[in-house]
Amino acid sequence: MDLKYPARKFSRSLLTMGNVGLQLLWYFLHILLSIWYSIISIRCFIESCFITCGVLEKYKSLNTGKLRYLAIVIESEDAHQTSKVVKLLQWLDSIGVKNICLYDMNGVLKKSKEAIFGKLRNAKPIEEVNEAVTLHVPDHMTLEFVSYADGKEAMVKAANFIFVENLKRQNFGGEIDGQVMSESLLNEALKVVGLFAF
Repeated sequence: MDLKYPARKFSRSLLTMGNVGLQLLWYFLHILLSIWYSIISIRCFIESCFITCGVLEKYKSLNTGKLRYLAIVIESEDAHQTSKVVKLLQWLDSIGVKNICLYDMNGVLKKSKEAIFGKLRNAKPIEEVNEAVTLHVPDHMTLEFVSYADGKEAMVKAANFIFVENLKRQNFGGEIDGQVMSESLLNEALKVVGLFAF
């Protein structure tokens, strides 16, 4: 009986030390991961400050010459805020984007396009512009308003599919290895959304 009591006491002390050791290990790993993520957040914050100030060379110039057409999907709640949409369009015009398609699900932007054109002096509807002019860089901004009722939701889904496929090819450094827009990828995207592909 005398031998059992010290053995139990010893095994309990071993279990207690083991539990304390595991808790210390857990806290140590937790502190290491917290420090790691804090360093990453500080790095991202500093990088965004440098981008805003224009210090980083790779973010200084934006080549909009290669951009022929930009499609923007706007949530229906945001589409009701015409002033914000106009500010976005003015900013896009100031950086040199000339051909823009605005898509909202409920067609709110179509109903307020007169107000948008009234605030944008340098914009024309795409219906009034010759197609040959839109292929080159025009001196004015051309706008197209599209909604679900136009039947172009499949094209939005196809564009989203292509974006996701290109995002999968993105490496961990934040740069895309090669944004590939092949005919096979386009055909696959159109098949996924149910459109006929050649």
